[in-house]
Amino acid sequence: MSLFGTAGIRGDAQKSVTPSLALTVGQAVGQEATEVVIARDGRETGTALAGAVESGVTSGGARALRAGQLPTPALAYASRGRHGVMLTASHNPPPDNGIKLFVDGEEFDAEREARIEERVADGLRPVEWDAWGVTERFQALSTYRQAVVDYARAVGTDARSYADGETGATGIDLNGLTVVVDCANGMASLATPQVLRELGAHVVALNANVDGHFPGRPSKPTPVTLSDLREFVGGYDDPVVGIGHDGDADRIVIVDGTGAVVHEDTVLAILAEHYTHASDASDPVVVTTPNASDRIDERVKAVGGRTERVRLGYLHDGIAAVQADGGSVVFAGEPWKHIHPGFGSWIDGVTSAAVVSVLIATAAEKPDDPQVEGGRNGLAVLRDPITERPYRKENVACPDEHKRRAMERVPQRLSEQFPTATMNEEHGVRLAFDDGGWTLVRPSGTEPYIRVYAESTGVDELVDTVTTVVDRAVSDARN
Repeated sequence: MSLFGTAGIRGDAQKSVTPSLALTVGQAVGQEATEVVIARDGRETGTALAGAVESGVTSGGARALRAGQLPTPALAYASRGRHGVMLTASHNPPPDNGIKLFVDGEEFDAEREARIEERVADGLRPVEWDAWGVTERFQALSTYRQAVVDYARAVGTDARSYADGETGATGIDLNGLTVVVDCANGMASLATPQVLRELGAHVVALNANVDGHFPGRPSKPTPVTLSDLREFVGGYDDPVVGIGHDGDADRIVIVDGTGAVVHEDTVLAILAEHYTHASDASDPVVVTTPNASDRIDERVKAVGGRTERVRLGYLHDGIAAVQADGGSVVFAGEPWKHIHPGFGSWIDGVTSAAVVSVLIATAAEKPDDPQVEGGRNGLAVLRDPITERPYRKENVACPDEHKRRAMERVPQRLSEQFPTATMNEEHGVRLAFDDGGWTLVRPSGTEPYIRVYAESTGVDELVDTVTTVVDRAVSDARN
């Protein structure tokens, strides 16, 4: 398919994700739905696109529920029992926008996307005039925020009962834990600070006014773009944790008390271990992706679970496959993106912020602990059992039209470079080495790059060698 990528439809709002496209996609959705809740992020182009989708949905014969500005996970929550359309380009730059489609709390799968794309390609006409739908206002934000609070308290209760060595522990709050949240002038501004305050945290919010120009920092949270958050957290006297979001609040980055970004796979390992430990399922499974570290597998195995890996961007397919085989998925995640099955089947950075915070608060050692003078921040306690090997990733520039030809050249060239490695081409090209190291090469589904990931004691040398191979493949593909 050419319309949908791994994260819905995305692109420049003047060239590709235009009101005319939004109108047609809205009609295609309206013709298979009864109710469609429509929301947008804070981008300048969102109002026009939301209006176009609304027109399409109603002229397609469905009721349009106008929800205004929402985090993407809040729209997903609101789509339970109905369809949903979210206008967002997530972490992309301000001129871009996008269309994400949901049904009953899940993003559209490939089959549904193909059906929408076919309808768009064939062209659509409105249904009969007397079958057009109506538009209603729809309140979703407050209900979603309260649901996250209630869920995080339940997670905290599970964690406290384990920590105290007892069952029946009730209630949890953040006990005044200081959490600094960088909302990126995005949709997290409407949810994460409010949820954490309700849970009892002392919240300091940065870039917490919604602004589609993203004046505080670029909407993609990286160690560089989060420099203000890192400096602020690193200079704080009290125990503190930092949280960085992207523009629509489905991604999350954690910053420790020194101002350092906690590796995204360590965050995955913390959550995966907790959910596996808390589960009473006979076969608890964590679904993750090939670019994620083996540290996740190690922690899940240590508490009696197993992991299954699925292609990046296809967590829902992995969940469905495990469930079809009788397994119980207790957590699913790829770097920065987490699904909490006990709460919902969508990627949810706000819920991750709440859950990670209550786990930190629960794990914190008390100041009077005789074994640790002054106690320790709970994040340090949670990281203790995790083996954090050197990990690195790089992007190799590659125009979308050359990705396929470049990737066709990669397997043979990597095999020649690393003849003793074990190769798997199921989800990109992944090499595993005898010393436990690995590397993955895969094309980005949203940006003009081929991505290289590696984990190894000699990670720099490994990445440099692999990126050289990929660079040459891209160069050959251009010619």
